[in-house]
Amino acid sequence: MKLGLNSAIFDDLSFEELVDFAAENDLACLEVACWPRGKAERRYAGVSHIDVTNLGKSEVDYIKNYCDQKGVRISSLCYYPNILEPNLEKRSEYIEHLYKVIDASKKLGIDLVTTFIGRIPDKTVEDNLLIVAEVWRPILEYAETVDVKIGIENCPMLFTEDEWPGGQNIMTSPANWRKIFELLDSDYLGVNYDPSHFVWQQIDYIKPIYEFKDKIFHVHYKDIKLYKDKLNDVGIMAMPLQYMAPKLPGLGDVDWGKYVSALSDIGYTGDTCIEIEDKAFEKTLDDRKRAVQLSAHYLRNFVG
Repeated sequence: MKLGLNSAIFDDLSFEELVDFAAENDLACLEVACWPRGKAERRYAGVSHIDVTNLGKSEVDYIKNYCDQKGVRISSLCYYPNILEPNLEKRSEYIEHLYKVIDASKKLGIDLVTTFIGRIPDKTVEDNLLIVAEVWRPILEYAETVDVKIGIENCPMLFTEDEWPGGQNIMTSPANWRKIFELLDSDYLGVNYDPSHFVWQQIDYIKPIYEFKDKIFHVHYKDIKLYKDKLNDVGIMAMPLQYMAPKLPGLGDVDWGKYVSALSDIGYTGDTCIEIEDKAFEKTLDDRKRAVQLSAHYLRNFVG
């Protein structure tokens, strides 16, 4: 397994500075954020370390050469909007950009894109599945044509009132994974596995590794701390951030030894990326760099 970093936390670093930081800290890979250039609509969105809209041969060659010189590979190009956005004009914009990210991944020889399936928050799972089929079949057909895989992160995207009650990503549980994989039967659709999202949903985050071993395309390292006293006060129907918080790996409730052990059991030898969303380490650029360094130091107990 290769230890790397999701780039979204470093919106103030250039591509070169990002790769340099990874190299200086012996991080083997980067999941590179590729949002459209412009204002972010939420935290960790809007970050663009590679402009996929203007990616010609010279830019491709430069990116490849720079990564090769520094000994850092790109594990995936990532873009995490709500692809099922109810506003059809916005949905069209998101899908159009996703195609550009897929094309860029092919040009760069990465052949993987990480994203969300999406969800209309106020519709049922079954209603959403109908829309998933309509929206995602053409996307997957295109991905298959250009030989680029798509890994869906299992984050419910249920953190703000406008995402209530269903969140903005339907692919959040083993039950829903089965439904999606049956609906979209493609070897090019898989999972970007993040155990932290299962912790606050009170789902076993180890068992699905074995069931979906052939669908794990990419892995995140982010922790979650569940505050039992707060949960006892507000209950599971409350907004999740009322009773939990994202933390650095090792500072939350994920048992990372068991998690990495399960990944090794299934023979996973792919890329695994640290994702920083811990507000205690976000005040300054130095704080965020330190967060990555602390996370990497801890995770090297389990990952070479």
